[in-house]
Amino acid sequence: MVAATTTISDVPGVNIGHTTLAPAKTGCTVIVFDEPALTAAEVRGAAPGTRDLDLLQSGRTVQRADAILLTGGSAFGLRAADGVMTVLATMGRGFPTPAIPVPIVPAAVIFDLANVQPEIPSMDDGALALRTATPLSQVETGQVGVGTGARWGNITGTPQDGGFYLAQIAVADGSVTAAVVVNAMGVINPEIDPRGFAIDAMTDPGFGHNTTLIAVITDVACSHQTLKRMCVAAHDALARVIWPSHTMADGDVAFASTVNDAPVERDLTMPLCLATELAVEAALRQAKP
Repeated sequence: MVAATTTISDVPGVNIGHTTLAPAKTGCTVIVFDEPALTAAEVRGAAPGTRDLDLLQSGRTVQRADAILLTGGSAFGLRAADGVMTVLATMGRGFPTPAIPVPIVPAAVIFDLANVQPEIPSMDDGALALRTATPLSQVETGQVGVGTGARWGNITGTPQDGGFYLAQIAVADGSVTAAVVVNAMGVINPEIDPRGFAIDAMTDPGFGHNTTLIAVITDVACSHQTLKRMCVAAHDALARVIWPSHTMADGDVAFASTVNDAPVERDLTMPLCLATELAVEAALRQAKP
C-alpha cells in the first residue's frame, strides 16, 4: 500500500528556507526553485492575502515561479516578497523582459497579528529565508518560519499550536511533496464536530489565527492543467482534515508546482491528484499532538 511519509527525501532543484522571529511569534518561509517552475494556484478561503497569483492562472503569459513566499504578518507580510525578489535579481533570475529579468515570487499570508508582540516579516526577513534555504531533507518543521505563531482550532476559543509541516509520497518515477502551514479557524480531525457548536452559539469567531496554506511540489513532468487539478485535490484534502475549512475568516490557498520540464509523455493527472491528497492530509495531521 502506498502511503505518505514524514521522512522527506530531497527533490533536486527545490530548497526551502525559514526566517523565524521567535519573540514576535511570526516569520516567513521561502520555497525556491533552481529554475522557474511551472506553477498553478487556487484560492478557496474567503479572506486571502496574496501576491502575483493571477500570473499563475490558465492562459497567462508567465505561469512559472522562481520562488514561493509563505509569510506571517497578514497582508503587511507580503513586503517580504520584495526581499526575495531582490536576492533573485542579483542572481540574474527572473522572467525575461526588454529591460531586466523580473523575478516571479507568488506569495500568500496567514493572519498572526493577534500575537502578544506583533511584528511583521520584512524585506530582510524574506531575503534571509531565501539565502538560508536548504534541501528538503534538512528543512526544520513545526513552529518555525511562517508557522512560528500559527495556531488552529480558533473556532473553539482554545486554539492549539500549529506550524509548518512536510509530507511526501512516491508516485510514478518521482514524488509529490506537500508543505503546509496550519493556522486554521477549524479543528483537525475533531472528535466532536465544532460546526454544530458554532451554529448553536450564533457567534462570529472573528479574525483570530486563521488560514491554511499549501504548496505541493512534484518532480513528475505534467501540464499546467494537471497542476490546477492538484490544487483542487489539495483543497479537498484540507476540507477532509480540518473542520470547518475555507471559511469567511480563512484565506486558504494552494499552490502546485513541477520542477520537471521534460515533455509530458503520459497523462498522470489521477495518480498525481491522489498522491497530493495523501501527502497534504499527512502533513496537516502532524499539527495535532
